[in-house]
Amino acid sequence: MRNDILILNAGSSSIKLTVFDHALKTRLSGVADAIGGAARLRIGEQMRALPMADHAGALREIFDALASHGVALNGLAAVGHRVVHGGATLTSPQRITPDIRAEIAACIPLAPLHNPHNLAAIDEVARLAPELPQFASFDTAFHASNPAVATHYALPPDLAQRGLRRYGFHGLSYSALVRNWPAVTTTPLPKRVLACHLGNGASLCAIRDGQSVATTMGYSPLAGLTMGTRCGDIDANAVLKLVEEQGLEATRALLNNGSGLLGLSGQSSDMRAVAENGSPRSVFTIEHFCYWVARHAGSMAAAMGGCDAIVFTGGIGENAVAVRAQIIAHLGWLGAEIDSARNTVSSARLHGDKARVGVWIIAADEEREIAHDVARLGTAFRDASMC
Repeated sequence: MRNDILILNAGSSSIKLTVFDHALKTRLSGVADAIGGAARLRIGEQMRALPMADHAGALREIFDALASHGVALNGLAAVGHRVVHGGATLTSPQRITPDIRAEIAACIPLAPLHNPHNLAAIDEVARLAPELPQFASFDTAFHASNPAVATHYALPPDLAQRGLRRYGFHGLSYSALVRNWPAVTTTPLPKRVLACHLGNGASLCAIRDGQSVATTMGYSPLAGLTMGTRCGDIDANAVLKLVEEQGLEATRALLNNGSGLLGLSGQSSDMRAVAENGSPRSVFTIEHFCYWVARHAGSMAAAMGGCDAIVFTGGIGENAVAVRAQIIAHLGWLGAEIDSARNTVSSARLHGDKARVGVWIIAADEEREIAHDVARLGTAFRDASMC
């Protein structure tokens, strides 16, 4: 009986994979890194350097490696994909059909660095196993509940109709956070949650009654917080000045790949490396990151009408002790306090007994969230086919 679900998360130069069993427990995980360069494939604990010129080639290596671990593509129940951008119409998980694939392709102008790679994975699976059901979960979908005043720029309506609006990202992480809250905290989900997904990409989300009502990323993942290599918010006229002086492509590369922690520190996009450096420039870089997280947190609290809990997730959020402490120190006005002993060991609960606002860590769980979507949609698909 086919029970296993394969989840693929295709990025610009990597493909993450996780195999879940019927109970959605992880059987196997891995990643193909540096696709198109000095590529490596890790499956479980095994790491090998392999030639992978493109995503299609990487997927062939992944499927061969999975087969050697007893996971054959034609023996799977389904494959689920993280798709970065679903636009204004793909606001819930979908079984991939020709029409849905066409809608994902239509969103390529909104996510030119991501959706083409997501489609490459979908197409290669379809080529190798055409009868295998595939499903897509969209990183933008969780924010479909944002009100119009939160998503519209102050532009003429015809520009919004052409897709120039705020979408928001990291939705699968936020959706998983809501799902996992009761198990991690043993408490009901509070009414107003400030969720902080802090990693190489970073954003905040205002979650009221379990739904997103505001988020810091916008038309693209460039907006909002200081990130690993992205600048976050910047005056549009400053961007136009850069385009005049440096040209469009150089400006695009600077804002997306040469700014953020890397640009400020002049050293690294990795928060650990910046913290270990200890130079005045590195200290300022961390202060800048924490300041803008806290400043945007005020905006999220305003969107929710207050704040009952703060949650950290993502690589920085889950592991950077000093960064969490500095952010919460900025947010004392919200009633947030952090227990230094709990913070030092990265306990799930970070606040003390007398804190008015709970502070928590909930590990990012995007792949399992996609697997939940696949299991639910797959069951509905099978039930419908039997009618």
